[in-house]
Amino acid sequence: MRGPDRSRLPTTHPSCPLCGGAGPEGPLRGRSRRFWRCNRCRLTFLRPADHPSRAAEESRYRLHRNAPADAGYRQALDRLAAPLAARLRPGMEGLDYGSGPGPALATLLAERGLRVTNYDPIFAPDPAALARTWDFLACTETVEHFREPGAEFDRLARLIRPGGWIGIQTRLCAEDQDLASWWYAEDPTHLCFYARATFDWIGARQGWSVEQPDGDVILMHRPGAADSDAGR
Repeated sequence: MRGPDRSRLPTTHPSCPLCGGAGPEGPLRGRSRRFWRCNRCRLTFLRPADHPSRAAEESRYRLHRNAPADAGYRQALDRLAAPLAARLRPGMEGLDYGSGPGPALATLLAERGLRVTNYDPIFAPDPAALARTWDFLACTETVEHFREPGAEFDRLARLIRPGGWIGIQTRLCAEDQDLASWWYAEDPTHLCFYARATFDWIGARQGWSVEQPDGDVILMHRPGAADSDAGR
């Protein structure tokens, strides 16, 4: 990984948008953007001043073509759907948090007997979905778009029932990742990147266990009475 770009060092260091830690490493050079890395939770992130506008962000999202019938897309999503469903029982209710324009993940989980509601601030802005709790939450290619990841994970904690599961699919950022050559860091709507250590920090803060059944898949479990119902 390339070292900090001292020649373009901002006058102030941003605080971490996940844990609030001060004095992060950076700036770290991407191809066209500069990132910072928190010394406490290991989140890699952009400064808020470097975020795209809401209009530019939405315009890019509307270019996505993720059809539920696309075999390749279904296969990619199944890397999350399969291990998440294996920890649940038919009839359980879940929320696809950040579902995007197509209900592909909801379709895969429904085929396994699960009941899924879609929520997306642009494509499915349903306030009622955020006013109740769920047996499970799914976030596929969503957490890297969080402008305020600390607030977002606190929201997820309020949405999940005791004994529930949170399934996350995102590209993890290795400690030695060369951000300048990493295609994932070039998407202008990707604002933060997580290491496995970042999810371990989130789990410790919330009291959740953390599993990694696939390289890009994280499962987080909130202990509770529902564990026996799911066959654990």
